[in-house]
Amino acid sequence: MTSVETHKAYVGLGSNLHSLAGTPAQTIEAAIRALEQIGKVTARSSLYETAPVGITEQPAFVNAVAALEVAESPDALLEKLLEIERKFGRDRKTSAPKGPRTLDLDLLLVDGLIVNTPTLSLPHPALAERRFVLAPLAEIAPSLRHPVLHATMRDQLTALPDSGANSRDSVRILRSPSVK
Repeated sequence: MTSVETHKAYVGLGSNLHSLAGTPAQTIEAAIRALEQIGKVTARSSLYETAPVGITEQPAFVNAVAALEVAESPDALLEKLLEIERKFGRDRKTSAPKGPRTLDLDLLLVDGLIVNTPTLSLPHPALAERRFVLAPLAEIAPSLRHPVLHATMRDQLTALPDSGANSRDSVRILRSPSVK
Protein backbone atom coordinates (compact mmCIF):
# COMPACT_ATOMS: atom_id res chain seq x y z
CA MET A 1 0.00 0.00 0.00
CA THR A 2 1.41 3.34 -1.07
CA SER A 3 0.79 6.39 1.05
CA VAL A 4 0.09 9.67 -0.71
CA GLU A 5 2.04 12.70 0.43
CA THR A 6 -0.28 15.53 1.38
CA HIS A 7 0.39 19.23 1.64
CA LYS A 8 -1.25 21.88 3.81
CA ALA A 9 -2.17 24.86 1.66
CA TYR A 10 -3.83 28.16 2.52
CA VAL A 11 -5.94 29.76 -0.19
CA GLY A 12 -7.17 33.34 -0.18
CA LEU A 13 -10.58 33.88 -1.78
CA GLY A 14 -12.02 37.17 -2.99
CA SER A 15 -14.96 38.40 -5.05
CA ASN A 16 -16.65 41.72 -5.75
CA LEU A 17 -18.78 40.91 -8.81
CA HIS A 18 -21.74 38.60 -9.24
CA SER A 19 -20.97 35.23 -10.81
CA LEU A 20 -23.12 32.33 -11.95
CA ALA A 21 -23.15 31.32 -8.25
CA GLY A 22 -24.76 34.63 -7.23
CA THR A 23 -23.55 37.50 -5.06
CA PRO A 24 -19.88 37.81 -4.07
CA ALA A 25 -20.64 36.11 -0.71
CA GLN A 26 -22.47 33.28 -2.49
CA THR A 27 -19.55 33.01 -4.92
CA ILE A 28 -17.06 32.60 -2.04
CA GLU A 29 -19.26 29.90 -0.47
CA ALA A 30 -19.52 28.08 -3.82
CA ALA A 31 -15.76 28.42 -4.38
CA ILE A 32 -15.08 26.81 -0.99
CA ARG A 33 -17.30 23.91 -2.07
CA ALA A 34 -15.28 23.74 -5.31
CA LEU A 35 -12.07 23.54 -3.25
CA GLU A 36 -13.53 20.46 -1.55
CA GLN A 37 -13.39 18.75 -4.96
CA ILE A 38 -9.58 19.04 -5.05
CA GLY A 39 -8.72 18.46 -1.40
CA LYS A 40 -10.00 18.41 2.15
CA VAL A 41 -10.98 21.82 3.53
CA THR A 42 -9.74 21.61 7.12
CA ALA A 43 -10.60 25.18 8.17
CA ARG A 44 -12.25 28.23 6.73
CA SER A 45 -12.50 31.77 7.97
CA SER A 46 -15.45 34.05 8.35
CA LEU A 47 -16.44 36.10 5.32
CA TYR A 48 -14.97 39.59 5.47
CA GLU A 49 -16.16 42.68 3.66
CA THR A 50 -13.10 44.63 2.59
CA ALA A 51 -12.37 47.90 0.86
CA PRO A 52 -10.74 47.57 -2.56
CA VAL A 53 -6.97 48.04 -2.78
CA GLY A 54 -5.22 49.56 -5.80
CA ILE A 55 -8.18 50.46 -7.99
CA THR A 56 -10.46 51.97 -5.35
CA GLU A 57 -13.36 52.91 -7.67
CA GLN A 58 -15.00 49.48 -7.56
CA PRO A 59 -17.36 47.57 -5.26
CA ALA A 60 -16.19 46.29 -1.87
CA PHE A 61 -14.81 42.75 -1.82
CA VAL A 62 -15.86 39.71 0.12
CA ASN A 63 -12.76 37.82 1.27
CA ALA A 64 -12.01 34.62 3.14
CA VAL A 65 -9.21 32.09 3.63
CA ALA A 66 -9.46 28.31 3.53
CA ALA A 67 -6.97 25.70 4.73
CA LEU A 68 -6.75 22.75 2.38
CA GLU A 69 -5.05 19.34 2.52
CA VAL A 70 -4.08 18.28 -1.00
CA ALA A 71 -2.00 15.65 -2.72
CA GLU A 72 -1.04 17.96 -5.60
CA SER A 73 2.25 19.78 -5.91
CA PRO A 74 2.01 23.56 -5.47
CA ASP A 75 2.21 24.08 -9.26
CA ALA A 76 -0.56 21.56 -9.93
CA LEU A 77 -2.67 23.10 -7.15
CA LEU A 78 -2.22 26.56 -8.65
CA GLU A 79 -3.46 25.25 -12.01
CA LYS A 80 -6.56 23.79 -10.33
CA LEU A 81 -7.21 27.11 -8.58
CA LEU A 82 -6.99 28.98 -11.89
CA GLU A 83 -9.37 26.44 -13.43
CA ILE A 84 -11.90 27.12 -10.64
CA GLU A 85 -11.55 30.87 -11.28
CA ARG A 86 -12.35 30.32 -14.96
CA LYS A 87 -15.44 28.25 -14.06
CA PHE A 88 -16.66 31.24 -12.06
CA GLY A 89 -16.14 33.58 -15.02
CA ARG A 90 -12.70 35.06 -14.41
CA ASP A 91 -10.11 35.27 -17.16
CA ARG A 92 -6.81 36.57 -15.77
CA LYS A 93 -5.57 37.29 -19.31
CA THR A 94 -8.28 39.91 -19.92
CA SER A 95 -9.10 41.22 -16.43
CA ALA A 96 -7.28 44.21 -14.95
CA PRO A 97 -4.90 43.38 -12.09
CA LYS A 98 -6.48 44.55 -8.80
CA GLY A 99 -9.68 45.28 -10.74
CA PRO A 100 -13.20 43.95 -10.22
CA ARG A 101 -13.53 40.17 -10.45
CA THR A 102 -16.00 37.36 -10.03
CA LEU A 103 -13.46 35.24 -8.17
CA ASP A 104 -9.85 35.54 -7.12
CA LEU A 105 -8.06 32.52 -5.65
CA ASP A 106 -4.57 33.18 -4.33
CA LEU A 107 -2.26 30.41 -3.18
CA LEU A 108 -0.87 32.00 -0.01
CA LEU A 109 1.22 29.28 1.62
CA VAL A 110 1.97 25.60 1.10
CA ASP A 111 3.59 23.81 4.02
CA GLY A 112 6.64 25.94 4.81
CA LEU A 113 7.78 26.10 1.21
CA ILE A 114 9.61 29.04 -0.32
CA VAL A 115 9.18 29.01 -4.10
CA ASN A 116 10.11 31.64 -6.67
CA THR A 117 9.45 30.62 -10.27
CA PRO A 118 8.00 32.55 -13.21
CA THR A 119 4.57 31.05 -12.46
CA LEU A 120 4.51 30.73 -8.66
CA SER A 121 5.76 32.63 -5.62
CA LEU A 122 5.35 31.14 -2.16
CA PRO A 123 4.65 32.53 0.27
CA HIS A 124 2.40 34.94 -1.64
CA PRO A 125 4.58 38.05 -2.08
CA ALA A 126 2.03 40.52 -0.65
CA LEU A 127 0.75 38.30 2.18
CA ALA A 128 2.37 40.26 5.01
CA GLU A 129 1.12 43.62 3.65
CA ARG A 130 -2.61 42.88 3.32
CA ARG A 131 -5.07 43.12 6.19
CA PHE A 132 -7.80 41.60 3.98
CA VAL A 133 -5.69 38.41 3.80
CA LEU A 134 -4.06 38.43 7.22
CA ALA A 135 -7.30 38.97 9.17
CA PRO A 136 -9.01 35.79 7.86
CA LEU A 137 -5.73 33.84 7.88
CA ALA A 138 -5.00 34.83 11.48
CA GLU A 139 -8.55 33.82 12.38
CA ILE A 140 -7.98 30.19 11.32
CA ALA A 141 -4.20 29.86 11.85
CA PRO A 142 -2.99 32.54 14.29
CA SER A 143 0.22 30.66 15.21
CA LEU A 144 1.16 29.76 11.64
CA ARG A 145 4.58 31.23 10.83
CA HIS A 146 5.54 33.01 7.65
CA PRO A 147 8.42 30.92 6.22
CA VAL A 148 10.50 33.99 5.31
CA LEU A 149 9.61 36.52 8.00
CA HIS A 150 9.27 33.87 10.76
CA ALA A 151 6.49 35.90 12.39
CA THR A 152 3.10 34.41 13.18
CA MET A 153 0.03 35.47 11.23
CA ARG A 154 -1.35 37.09 14.39
CA ASP A 155 1.86 39.09 14.91
CA GLN A 156 1.94 40.19 11.29
CA LEU A 157 -1.68 41.34 11.50
CA THR A 158 -0.97 43.26 14.71
CA ALA A 159 2.07 44.92 13.09
CA LEU A 160 0.11 46.37 10.17
CA PRO A 161 -0.40 50.12 10.20
CA ASP A 162 -3.95 51.25 10.95
CA SER A 163 -4.16 53.55 7.93
CA GLY A 164 -5.14 53.53 4.28
CA ALA A 165 -5.94 50.13 2.77
CA ASN A 166 -4.83 48.46 6.01
CA SER A 167 -7.00 50.43 8.40
CA ARG A 168 -9.03 48.29 10.77
CA ASP A 169 -12.17 49.93 9.36
CA SER A 170 -11.35 48.65 5.85
CA VAL A 171 -11.88 45.01 6.88
CA ARG A 172 -14.90 43.79 8.84
CA ILE A 173 -16.49 40.40 9.48
CA LEU A 174 -19.52 40.00 7.30
CA ARG A 175 -20.52 36.47 8.32
CA SER A 176 -19.05 33.67 10.40
CA PRO A 177 -18.36 30.35 8.68
CA SER A 178 -21.33 28.14 7.85
CA VAL A 179 -21.71 25.20 10.19
CA LYS A 180 -21.55 21.87 8.36
